[in-house]
Amino acid sequence: MKETILTGIRTNTDMTLGNMLGALYPMVQLANRFSKDHHINIFVPDLHTIIAEIDGDMQKNVIRSIKYYLALGLEMNENIHIYRQSYVPAHSEMTWILNCFTYFGEASRMIQFKEKSEGKGENVNLGILDYPVLMAADILLYSAKYVPVGEDQFQHIEITRDIATRINNRFNTDVFKLPAPTKEQAKFMGLDDGLRIRSLTEPTKKMSKSDPSENSKILLSDNPKDAYKKIMSATTDSLANIDFDMFNQPGISNLLQILAVLTNRPLAEVTSVYAGSSNYGNLKRDTAEVVENMLTEFQAKYNSISDEDVLKVFEAGEKYANDIAGKKLAEVQKLVGLR
Repeated sequence: MKETILTGIRTNTDMTLGNMLGALYPMVQLANRFSKDHHINIFVPDLHTIIAEIDGDMQKNVIRSIKYYLALGLEMNENIHIYRQSYVPAHSEMTWILNCFTYFGEASRMIQFKEKSEGKGENVNLGILDYPVLMAADILLYSAKYVPVGEDQFQHIEITRDIATRINNRFNTDVFKLPAPTKEQAKFMGLDDGLRIRSLTEPTKKMSKSDPSENSKILLSDNPKDAYKKIMSATTDSLANIDFDMFNQPGISNLLQILAVLTNRPLAEVTSVYAGSSNYGNLKRDTAEVVENMLTEFQAKYNSISDEDVLKVFEAGEKYANDIAGKKLAEVQKLVGLR
């Protein structure tokens, strides 16, 4: 039986080069690599999204996000399933059942709940508290073993394991398969690589879409020639020596990271090409050319994908998801006495 790898994708009005290299591109690579012998579930967490204020038109954002994946080279096959969370009713129904086996104390101890509810007093919507339980339903409905998420979400994987274990023990069953422990998750996702794309103007900070400085970031919608200019004007340092050192040379290290990922070469190999050079111009030009070419190719692919193409992908993925999730929900409903 094939294991399942599951990940939710963000829906935004636009994404930065940092978002692409740090999240989208690695997930595309992972899916293409493992889809021969794994089920790859990529879902749009629209139920999670409405917990907070929505950035732009959510339906347009959803379509755009899937186009990003396809344009970055996601190789669709029978083992890759893309679906919208709200189009699979079992997610909401399973969440309620899991709620009945989740303690308020453990839910309120989640770091993300504390951070997002800080300073709001009693005006905190219950969706923020219930977020990890909905995430548990997302995972357990498909018996997912690996869930590529950021380290800030690891607590939610652990509470998923706790809830599943509690129900399995309560009913003396193995109805829920537990996701891998967080250490195994981190190893699988290669989190030790530590890729963090930085601002082009203030490289001690991460690249952010909300940064008011246009030169600090490269958006996937940027004109490729403008992106070239931004790289060429990127802040570096006055040490006149190229080396990968995020502490002392964050600007140079940022360029080396970008170049390594976009040329699919090890960081050490790319660094060795420029190591010791006092001429930063060659590194900037090489990186700028690669970024410009990548954006040109990416935008051409993106523009060739129609909304109808994406809806067809959803149709197939949601048929699969409703079948798998529906069966698991029915099994749990019978177990707790609802059927």
